[in-house]
Amino acid sequence: GIVYYGSWPFNAMIGVMALILASEWSRMVDKRAAWMALGVVYIAFACWALWRLRLDPEWGRMTLFWLLAVVWGADTGGFVFGMSLRGPKLAPAISPNKTWSGFVGGTLTAALGGWVVVAYMKGGAGLEIALFSAAIAVVSQAGDLFESWIKRRFGVKDSGAIIPGHGGLFDRVDGLVAAALAAVLVNIGFKGNILAWL
Repeated sequence: GIVYYGSWPFNAMIGVMALILASEWSRMVDKRAAWMALGVVYIAFACWALWRLRLDPEWGRMTLFWLLAVVWGADTGGFVFGMSLRGPKLAPAISPNKTWSGFVGGTLTAALGGWVVVAYMKGGAGLEIALFSAAIAVVSQAGDLFESWIKRRFGVKDSGAIIPGHGGLFDRVDGLVAAALAAVLVNIGFKGNILAWL
């Protein structure tokens, strides 16, 4: 609902999100200065990316819904396909439960989800949207692995305990922050909204 409405409620949500993520990052890296600095940059740019994507009065709402569909598709598809098909591990040293089948399944699910959102909201979508959605899904899964690597490096199980049974906020949005960064960089490179261009 907040993504749909935008304006100050969305900005406030991003601000609160930034504060929570910064607190969880500080806890994860045991307040080590260099890692804290990296976290500030990563979180600040990711939250700025989400804000900037939604700022576009014509395409912002659709872009955020598309981004959420891609990230959720990658997470859900990765879990369902990974648990169903299993197979070789994707990165056992970083995240022992992730498999190649989950990675491929998550990428395909995200491609479909992103395509459906754009097709519905834009009144049509081509194969290019599905391919771009798949590419952003790969970035999302890389963001997930990055957070897993940080937690493993510092011996932390969860980023926090704000969501009972699920850990911290970072555990839920690790893919989203990476995907938002990638999407906004592409938009800047194309000097406009890539979804409108495609």
